[in-house]
Amino acid sequence: MKIVVRVKLLPTPEQASALRATLRVCNEAANHVSTLAFATGIKRNRELRTLTYQPIKDTWQLGAQAAQHVIKKVADAYAALRGGIRAGSFGRPGSLRYRRAADKPLTFRAEAAQPYDDRMLSWKTEQRTVSIWTVRGRLKRLAYTGQEGQLRLLARHRQGESDLIQHGGKWYLLATLDLPEATPNLDPHGFIGVDLGIANIATTSTGNRYSGRRLTRTRQNDRTLRARLQRKNTRSAKRRAKRHAGKEARRARDINHKISKHIVAEAQRTGRGIALEDLSGIRDRARLRKPQRVTMNSWAFAQLGAFIEYKARRAGVPVVYVNPAYTSQECSQCHHIDKRNRPHQALFTCVSCGFVEHADFNASHVINRRGWCTWVCGAESQVPALTLIA
Repeated sequence: MKIVVRVKLLPTPEQASALRATLRVCNEAANHVSTLAFATGIKRNRELRTLTYQPIKDTWQLGAQAAQHVIKKVADAYAALRGGIRAGSFGRPGSLRYRRAADKPLTFRAEAAQPYDDRMLSWKTEQRTVSIWTVRGRLKRLAYTGQEGQLRLLARHRQGESDLIQHGGKWYLLATLDLPEATPNLDPHGFIGVDLGIANIATTSTGNRYSGRRLTRTRQNDRTLRARLQRKNTRSAKRRAKRHAGKEARRARDINHKISKHIVAEAQRTGRGIALEDLSGIRDRARLRKPQRVTMNSWAFAQLGAFIEYKARRAGVPVVYVNPAYTSQECSQCHHIDKRNRPHQALFTCVSCGFVEHADFNASHVINRRGWCTWVCGAESQVPALTLIA
């Protein structure tokens, strides 16, 4: 199983200047390659390398490996764009969002990440230093730090490329690790159904509820502050909004990590699997009022599901995805489906059998049952391996 860990570099001012110049030059070259790719329609790696390799190597004085990674970065970006267009992520053809994505060359920010392979970057894990290529020559004995557990994993399981990034004035390397997966549990004692929502971020069929009420107030305050800073539109307001956006994302990531850790630990301890709703494309299918859309779209439910999945892979816990249709309207006792079963957001009252339960708990039991049926029918989850930042 592949995951990505982030280690923090500790460069001197001179080393930081060389790293900054490297990102700037590589991304200038990437923008040139992207413009040529858009103009000629040649967007696949091999053909694009034939067209642009020597010119960008000579013009921007890049090393051979750096030039090839610049070209591959552009080709991968266009491949991702094509995939997003096919999946409908940019709306219908001809829409404004679609035209903005498809009708102009892709551009790369001056500080956008640059990939490195083992020819350009070597790790000295015992000394906790790296030797890294830059446009100003190779930097040796560049120190790095990070969480002890992640650094131990880095020393034992690092494999593949690493990405150099700058974020908030600090420098990081995103290193790929190939971790062995635990022996999967092929005979689970049932499943834990997980219902994702707004009032309660996650509710499990075992009776655990991770409330989002206080978090909802905090997020409302965040939106109010963001709107006020956008109206002010001064440079100091923009700086504050940028800092606050990072804080908001880190808070969401931290909460999602904690929730996913608890759910996976419970499943592993009880010998169960985990059943999740397949919410892919939910934002396009859902029909909500504008305030509800803002609330739903501002929480990283996909991130929470991804965290649950990759932690489950490491623990050997099976994960299945079920059809989310009518999980909030189906009775977990008699399985009668009726929209009148939800008289209120938090209350479920079956109009057929009279069963009364908290709506989120009822939905989690429905998901639990669907997960077990999916597993028994042999349609267990076939989700591909994830690449995640641990």
